[in-house]
Amino acid sequence: MARSRNRFSAPKPPGLQQWLGLALILLLVDQFTKVLIVGNYQLGDSTYVTSFFNVVRVHNTGAAFSFLANAGGWQRWFFTVVGLVAAFVIFWLLRAHAGQKLFSFALACILGGAIGNVVDRMMYGYVVDFLDFHWSGMHFPAFNVADSAISVGALCLVLDELRRVRKS
Repeated sequence: MARSRNRFSAPKPPGLQQWLGLALILLLVDQFTKVLIVGNYQLGDSTYVTSFFNVVRVHNTGAAFSFLANAGGWQRWFFTVVGLVAAFVIFWLLRAHAGQKLFSFALACILGGAIGNVVDRMMYGYVVDFLDFHWSGMHFPAFNVADSAISVGALCLVLDELRRVRKS
């Protein structure tokens, strides 16, 4: 006799497919926003939104905070390879730890962001940044949805580790 599932039973924990789905959503949102920027802004164009935020079009040939941006071109392929290696490692970790919600959420965010920036490097040779926050004449380096996802993921990894250390 087939066992029927109680409709009030606990929900099934998220699996690999759900985390890959989250990474895909982040990748699609990232690429969609970049297509809008590339299609509507020239390099250096800016739109005032609020007293602390502009939409701009900036090209980053380096890594975070334009690290190695003026290195001569080799950094494009270096950061592309680093992003692809990171994506494979993250995929492997997600397969092994899909039931750990915060850890896997963090990895999925980083995966979606890393692939988003790798796509840019392969298509354009640089990463398209467009979110420009500023205060009292100081500008935070422009960034994009992929960078935001990576940052949220990194923060969640720290929180997950702090939670894990606190338990032990």
